[in-house]
Amino acid sequence: MSKNYEIDNVDLKILNLLMEDAKIPYTEVAKKVFVSGGTVHVRMKKLEEMGVVRGTTLQMDYSKLGYDVTCFMGIYLQKSSLYDSVVEQLKTIPEIVKVHYTTGNYNIFIKIHCRDTKHLKDVLHDKIQKVEGIERTETFISLEESLNRHLKF
Repeated sequence: MSKNYEIDNVDLKILNLLMEDAKIPYTEVAKKVFVSGGTVHVRMKKLEEMGVVRGTTLQMDYSKLGYDVTCFMGIYLQKSSLYDSVVEQLKTIPEIVKVHYTTGNYNIFIKIHCRDTKHLKDVLHDKIQKVEGIERTETFISLEESLNRHLKF
């Protein structure tokens, strides 16, 4: 693929449609964007090769699967240089679904899903606080997610 490929309005229209419903067939996308199904396929392949599209995922309502507590946690490291090591250890904890390297008060900010507050306590005490390199944590329990969306182009 050419490294000079530039994203245009057709690409953005394709992305917007697929962000709304990733299961929509490329033929349907093509009709709405006024191009051929092959064009959609080729453009999506190029966007994947560029790293713009990194796959598709399901949006889950974890509470319907018994995970009623969602929280965010700010993590203070003993030293910033321990970031890579700490992240590798955090990746082994299945309840952690997002990890961000941040500026501000925390070195790392994570998102966690747990069944209940006891499960959260166990994850915090038995897993996260045992990660070598973490100095301390600060936890924020989410009461409600009011918005979860993609950027519109």
